[in-house]
Amino acid sequence: MSGAVDARIAELVARYGLPDESTRPLAQLLEALDDEHAPTTVRAPEEAIDVHLADSLAGLELPAIRDARSIADLGAGAGFPGLPLAVALPKARITLVESIARKCAFISAAARAAAIENAEVVAARAEEWADGIGRNDVVTARALAPLGVLAEYAAPLLREGGLLVAWKGRRDDDEERVAAAAAAELGLEIEEIRPVAPYAGADHRHLHLLRKVAPTPARFPRRPGMARKRPLGARVGGSSDRPQR
Repeated sequence: MSGAVDARIAELVARYGLPDESTRPLAQLLEALDDEHAPTTVRAPEEAIDVHLADSLAGLELPAIRDARSIADLGAGAGFPGLPLAVALPKARITLVESIARKCAFISAAARAAAIENAEVVAARAEEWADGIGRNDVVTARALAPLGVLAEYAAPLLREGGLLVAWKGRRDDDEERVAAAAAAELGLEIEEIRPVAPYAGADHRHLHLLRKVAPTPARFPRRPGMARKRPLGARVGGSSDRPQR
């Protein structure tokens, strides 16, 4: 690990008021990514520290994430934002939900390498995770799907009062209109769209917050694939997600 990367980790630890002992596991997550088998196109520590670590830790700007005791990270990919949040929030239980077996294996190996004990991996699609229904304070998703689809994935998994936090890029009026319509069907409402700047050059990054304000109808979740095939509200256009996972 280069001195520049070490210094950048120290900056993130200071920025978010993390304990000094979080430095080592964050560095070990970067080391785990620096492998040709990591399920992401961004692997080099000098780039991954911003694209993966800093972007994930931007969620700590939200009191709801800092105070959460149960977080489900959907479509966890290579483990972001779930694993960095697990390091930052040792009293929270983080469940990383991922349907692709090789990605689950990578997440588990990375968590072991970083000695992260408060994270677990669930090999399932969000719609099939019956044990998670109604049990999560926060659901996170990063570079996964349009907002309306994310709302449908998340709503059944949230307790009432819980929050979906979606990491997104440039705002899209059509996507947000569809998400608002979907949210109304699901017992959610859009609470805030917060611009964030997790690292230099990270333009147009936003955290979309949708609060569960009413019970989700019993017909949800629909069977796997239906949220994308027949999205609530209207046909969803392309996603503006950045960065690559």
